[in-house]
Order: sequence, then structure tokens, then C-alpha cells
Amino acid sequence: MGIFDRISESVKKNVNTQPDSSDMSFRNSEEKGSGKIISVINQKGGVGKTSLCFNLAHALAQKNNKVLLIDFDPQFNLSTVVLNDLPNEDEQVFQLLINSVKQLKTLHSPTMLSEAIKSINPFIDIISGGQMLSGFELTVGGINSVRQTILKKFFEHHQLKGMYDYILIDGPPTLGLLVVNILCASDGVIIPFIPDAFCQTGIRNLETVINDIDEMGLGCTPEILGLIPNLFDKRRKFARNELENIKKELNNFTFFPEIENKVDLFKAMGEKRSVFSFKSKEYNDIKNKFSHIADYLLEKYKYEKEKPSLHS
Repeated sequence: MGIFDRISESVKKNVNTQPDSSDMSFRNSEEKGSGKIISVINQKGGVGKTSLCFNLAHALAQKNNKVLLIDFDPQFNLSTVVLNDLPNEDEQVFQLLINSVKQLKTLHSPTMLSEAIKSINPFIDIISGGQMLSGFELTVGGINSVRQTILKKFFEHHQLKGMYDYILIDGPPTLGLLVVNILCASDGVIIPFIPDAFCQTGIRNLETVINDIDEMGLGCTPEILGLIPNLFDKRRKFARNELENIKKELNNFTFFPEIENKVDLFKAMGEKRSVFSFKSKEYNDIKNKFSHIADYLLEKYKYEKEKPSLHS
């Protein structure tokens, strides 16, 4: 029986199931650690979320921070860039979340978290995404507990904020339950966008969802850390003018320096390498842009831990 068949059966069984009053269907947990969860989100696709998340992880690693990447997109582009082979479904983030919900016991697998975390280098790990995430909303639709905080409870139960300095989440191009879970679990949100006539709508929609989460009282509301004009073509006068208009209209947000639409970035992603792995001077500017974002996070969250150097 396929997992979507099991999902349908489980939803039917769980619709009238009484919630576990002891922990609202989640295992008891107490979050420890001072790591920060940063999500990279935009309702629109094709704005460079994956390349930003990937290179920001490497920028933080260059500064001796332990980083966990989580691919929360059913298209799993980040996993494809980082890993040579996609893990089997039991070792993807979807299954880990399902395993954390008691009411979905019929869908559980024996997979341990340690089996799902894949190491990229001594400072960066990843938990893979996969197509199964597209069935997340259907899968949890019948549980009688708070569906919006499944990811948050997962982090708390496994005390992941105590294991990593930063957890970076690559979000899907949607504002559905996947993104609501990401936002409820996040400390901060970074929004990459391509300056055009339609980008403001997506940014304002995301802001509305965050405000709704605050009104629902689902926990601490994530802070929008800033907007990043991404894949920006400064040679085009229209793009420059559009960006200036956007900054005027969205003047309540912080704007990071533009990341230009250069062949260097596409070459790096095509070769599944971060920009920091290239020694050529032509990569210096884009390295500095990602390092600037990393420095902003470090300053904001005041990390002063002594860690072994990545290059020692």
C-alpha cells in the first residue's frame, strides 16, 4: 500500500479521534539551546530562494557557525543541489514530521533523526525535502491538535536549536500550511524577490499571514529580517526604477543590498557549488553580498561562541 493510500485511511480514522490531552498529540518536549531558525520564503517561485539559502549557509559556515539546512519545498531543489542522491522517503523531512504526530501512528516509520540528517561538511548538514511534502496538508487534515505548529514541536522535541547555531529553511512558493508551519517555527524571515510590478503583492500577502499567526496566538511571531532584491539586473533602467519604487512603497522593511543576476551565481549552482568555493576575483562581489547577510544575522543575534575554524 502506498503512503497516499495510507494517508487516506489514516485521515478517516483520525477525524473523530479525541486529542491526547497530555501533549496535544506530540511527545513531551522542552526546547533548549540558543540557535536561531531563519526561513527563506516568498509566495512567488523563481526568485532565488534556494540559491540564497544554500550560499547563506556557506557564508555562515565560513564564520564558524554550525548550520542545518531544511528543504521544505516539495520540488526539493535544495536537496538536489546539495546531495548526490536524494534519500529514500523515510529519511525525508515529511516522514520525520509524520513520525512526531501521535495520532498518525499508522503512518510512522522507524527512521531516526540521525539517519535523516546528512552531512555536507563539518559545519553544514541538511534534512532533505521531497515530493511527499505536497501531501502534508492532506495527511494532517484529520488530527485533532494544532496543525500549524507541527514543525515547531518537532524542533523542540529534538532540541535542534541546541545542536546548531542556525537552522535555515528553504520554503515552498505558496502560503499554505507548509509555510504556516515554517513561520510558526521561525525566529526570523528573509524574503528574496525580483523587482517587478507584482512582487509587492506577494510580500504584503506574507506579511498578512505573519500578522494572522500573531493574532491566533500560536507562539512567538517571526520577525521579517529584511527583503533581498535577488537576481537583479542593474543594467536595465526599468529594473532600477522598479526597485526604487518598491523601496518607497515598502519603506517599513529593511532592504539588503541587491544580489545581481550574474553568470557567476548560475555557474556555481549549476556545478552544485557555493560561490565561496571559487577563488576567482569575479566572485568577490557576490561573496561579499552573502557575507553581509551573514554578518547581519551574527550581529543581530550576538553570537560570541568560540568555535574551531572551518579552515584549521
